[in-house]
Amino acid sequence: MYLSNQHHLTYCTNIHPGAHWPEVMHALERFLPAIRQAVSPEQPFGIGLRLSHLASEELLHTDRLEKFREWLERHHYYVFTINGFPYGGFHHQVVKAFVHEPDWTRPERLHYTLRLLHILAQLLPEGVQGSVSTSPLSYKLWHPDAQSLKLIYEKATQQLAQIVVHLYKIYHDTGKVLHVDLEPEPDGLLENGQDVTHYFHDWLLPLGTKYLQNQLGLASHEAEHTIRKHIQVCYDICHFAVVYEDPQEVFAAWQAAGIQIGKIQISSALKAKLPADPANRSSMIDALTGLIEPTYLHQVVARTDEGALIHYADLPEALPHMQDAHIRDCRIHFHVPIFLPNYGILAATQEDIIRILAIIKQMPLTQHLEVETYTWEVLPTTMRTALGTSITRELRWVQDKLTSHA
Repeated sequence: MYLSNQHHLTYCTNIHPGAHWPEVMHALERFLPAIRQAVSPEQPFGIGLRLSHLASEELLHTDRLEKFREWLERHHYYVFTINGFPYGGFHHQVVKAFVHEPDWTRPERLHYTLRLLHILAQLLPEGVQGSVSTSPLSYKLWHPDAQSLKLIYEKATQQLAQIVVHLYKIYHDTGKVLHVDLEPEPDGLLENGQDVTHYFHDWLLPLGTKYLQNQLGLASHEAEHTIRKHIQVCYDICHFAVVYEDPQEVFAAWQAAGIQIGKIQISSALKAKLPADPANRSSMIDALTGLIEPTYLHQVVARTDEGALIHYADLPEALPHMQDAHIRDCRIHFHVPIFLPNYGILAATQEDIIRILAIIKQMPLTQHLEVETYTWEVLPTTMRTALGTSITRELRWVQDKLTSHA
């Protein structure tokens, strides 16, 4: 929906299972009418579309895309952002680290993203920017040595530069501004604010500028401006909370570096303050153990008494270390409903969302806001509520925070 303070607010439809286009369309037809009526009855409702590579191919068969565009107009919906991070299926299967495949070194990732951009360019309303969020280049644990990392950065940058050329041409042909937004996450090759700044400064801008000069004949400053316009960042609040990043510091550093935020995904992680008393600590560990499930990666970052951060690739790997007395607290990559600050003896990182929404009210960080709670099916039963009701409740919670005068 379009809010009075210039933001487009939606939820990401990766919450709905469906690797094929008919399944995606069925979910939209099933859930959107009631959600729109509850949160945006008087104006069009924006959709945060999620398409697997199969669904994106299927949508381009025959006249499906045109029929979808007509359906959007008829029912007062519009698409302004697409989640292009997961390439394949995202529910009812083991996702784990495979969510990063194919990474940005692979032609499949390039072709999938170009396809999403083509779809978005056809659906995007006039005067609205379009965003496609994507993987943080690759999965850090696949590249343990410096030479491997160098090759990843080089190949990923070559492919992203091709994306920029494509988006430059779309802009000059249609006037539509689209950007691909790199989405850092724990154990991604881009994991935090410093990683992003380093990648832009050391790789994307120098290599990309040369590529655009050769391909488009742009002057150096024009090429750099074009890259910054079409490659931006997706700031997932859960992800940055897990790695203990201070949002104001990140935003200030990116602003100083000329890095733009294309989309903010509004999401909440879990956190646990580990008691010193052994019995109480065991109860906390039991609560964390109840979160283990086989579908998604649940990276853990623990903080010691000295403030050092210890990273664990997944929750089962972290749990044996939670008995260590020097570990003070930890945060878990587990997207939980954003409207609750606590889940039993566990807490959520909701305060990060509240801080960022307050910042958004004061400064134009981005126009695109997308609630992304996708773990409803794997939440412990005590945390689950009806899906449509929960989506509505999350959107209303954000609306209230953005429109209140507090």
